[in-house]
Amino acid sequence: ARKGPETAEYDRRGDGTGGCGKPGGGSCREAGASVRRARRPDTFYGSGCGARHGGSEVTENRMNVRPKKYLGQHFLTDLSVARRIAGALRADRCRTVLEVGCGTGVLTRFLLERDDIDLYGAEVDGESVEYLREHYPQFVPRLMEGDFLQMDLSAMFPGGVNVIGNFPYNISSQIFFKILASRDRVPEVVGMVQREVALRIAGSPGGKDYGILSVFLQAFYDIEYLFTVGEGVFNPPPKVKSAVVRLVRNGVERLDCDEALFARVVKATFGQRRKTIRNSLHAAFGDLRGEEHDYFSLRPEVLSVKRFEELTRWVGERIAEKP
Repeated sequence: ARKGPETAEYDRRGDGTGGCGKPGGGSCREAGASVRRARRPDTFYGSGCGARHGGSEVTENRMNVRPKKYLGQHFLTDLSVARRIAGALRADRCRTVLEVGCGTGVLTRFLLERDDIDLYGAEVDGESVEYLREHYPQFVPRLMEGDFLQMDLSAMFPGGVNVIGNFPYNISSQIFFKILASRDRVPEVVGMVQREVALRIAGSPGGKDYGILSVFLQAFYDIEYLFTVGEGVFNPPPKVKSAVVRLVRNGVERLDCDEALFARVVKATFGQRRKTIRNSLHAAFGDLRGEEHDYFSLRPEVLSVKRFEELTRWVGERIAEKP
């Protein structure tokens, strides 16, 4: 995984001094990123779409659509951020795009302006669907009311589909696991999620953010952490920062091991990440014939995808040899 050159973070004071987006602070040189200074946009619910306030483009008042906590909704209100997200989608392998969680159409409007994609939408909130039908009538034939997590992407989009969206916070990880299950149909993903989730997705071996989601997604996707988004550009403002990531399907069709066992090994080791791999695997698979592997004294966060594949093959051989 790698952090893209666009990485930028609004600083806590909001005075435009910028930030590196590195967990726990640190210098820009330590973060390994080229940082662009950015002003913290003010959230403004004025009249007139595209009005500018405090140096940022903001949406018109859309308060007739109520953000629902049980759906994890935090509606994006800053048009400049929406435009940047829409522009981050390359769509160079597939024209078809599915926006997950269209909300009030702040991102939708910029996606509809692109003539190089065919946009579809998935929205579970009835109020949002009605709003979109009223304000984006050209989008109605391709707007689906329903739960993305229940959709059969392979059947609906046999030719493939890119996925984009301001993903609902309470199901963001589930969305990525859903995409992973349909990875042969999804060549690219651009999503805004909680910053901590973005750091986990893009985390590198040896880092504190590297975990189960990192390993599973990086096995099949090249991942970039694009930029950080402050709390003030949402309605309601979340308590944490957000971030945008881009996933592009890599050339791996199948792992070089039993994939079901790979998932068990990764979950077993990260399920007890403070323990050594020896202890975690013994708890999950028994004594493995009393044999030792070179990785047994390590902890799971230092293993790359390739090393997990190697470890999975080793475990598989010992399981198969059990009487």
